[in-house]
Amino acid sequence: MQTKSLSLYHIIRPSSIEKNAPVLFMLHGYGSNEEDLFSFAAELPEDYFIISVRAPYPLQPSGNAWYAINFDAEKGKWSDDEQAIESRDKIASFITEACAAYSVDQNNVTLLGFSQGTILSYAVALSYPEKVSRVIALSGYINENIIKEGYEKNDFSSLKIYASHGSVDQVIPVDWAAKAPKFLDHLGITNTYEEFPVGHGVAPQNFYSFKTWLAQN
Repeated sequence: MQTKSLSLYHIIRPSSIEKNAPVLFMLHGYGSNEEDLFSFAAELPEDYFIISVRAPYPLQPSGNAWYAINFDAEKGKWSDDEQAIESRDKIASFITEACAAYSVDQNNVTLLGFSQGTILSYAVALSYPEKVSRVIALSGYINENIIKEGYEKNDFSSLKIYASHGSVDQVIPVDWAAKAPKFLDHLGITNTYEEFPVGHGVAPQNFYSFKTWLAQN
């Protein structure tokens, strides 16, 4: 499908509704690309306009990242939070840009992230809740260091979050993800959290569960 030239490369699946359609942005994980989560598109409601976004930092030999992760054994594994904050704001700007370019409903925006894409989805929604209605947070966690300062004062009354994680995830510990409900409850954000007996991936029952949640919300 022909996409418009915007600040972040992306692919789209048009909605069955011509104007003012709800829009769902897909944010892939570290080392992946826009094709990864787009495989879900055919199974998601036809009224959603789907935009699957490529992260801005290319990796060698292939794939992309929202921010660098250093796997150097001497330093231990660490994430580049400054780069993550840059990506957070790039995504926030891109949401506004894409909603205007594709004539979709800017007041009906869902973010669907996986892993690093989930970490960014949380950061965008908690920093700019006026831009996001729903988050589907798969196999990720909340990194408080990349949320905009003063976020606690934001109005989260229109935000709903679905989070899920693999109970045997070998990449991101399930304990990290499991902190989300308490954190979100404290902010008064309506949320659902589920665990599935898988590793770092999305089980079929997980897909069915978030699809049902999306239909209900």
